[in-house]
Amino acid sequence: MSAQDGDHQSDAEADAETDGGGEMPKPHTVRLELVDEPGQLLAALQPIADNGGNLLSIFHERGNLTPRGHIPVEVDLECPPDRFEGIVDALRDAGVNVIRAGAEHFGEEVTLILVGDLVDSDLSDTLHRVEASADATVKDLSLSAPDGTQEPSSARLRLAARSGKTEDALAVVREIAAEKELHVIEPLTEESA
Repeated sequence: MSAQDGDHQSDAEADAETDGGGEMPKPHTVRLELVDEPGQLLAALQPIADNGGNLLSIFHERGNLTPRGHIPVEVDLECPPDRFEGIVDALRDAGVNVIRAGAEHFGEEVTLILVGDLVDSDLSDTLHRVEASADATVKDLSLSAPDGTQEPSSARLRLAARSGKTEDALAVVREIAAEKELHVIEPLTEESA
């Protein structure tokens, strides 16, 4: 084997690692909403595979529902950056509701409780504003209204924030809660202990 053959082999190995496009695969997170029907998860994963995505993890929250009554699913995948937009487009073309698609992973989680007239103050609006204003997403929501929707209720929120942005996300929640006259019960953090 000549030195040239050795160089050619390392080029081929490099192409295999980068999927032939010259760019190393990067992690991406896609948040989906699926209808609770057999085969929906498989149908949502097929466009990812068909467009060169490699699945890293799937978090399927079957016991929880989004405000629209669908099942939230978070898919971590990797692919060369130039393929990610095609994967998202293929998901949408397949009729999959893509809630969020991005290269950054939400690395920190915090659970808090909102108490007050959540229904009258439009809980859906509160959740949308949190996600629009903070570097966070609502991963889980549990609403408790034991005395009916006309009385004060409570909601447990599990927020996933970008690394280093948890305190910023909590500040947004506090601001929205103060505006809507809601109380926020926050977890103790290591800094405050």
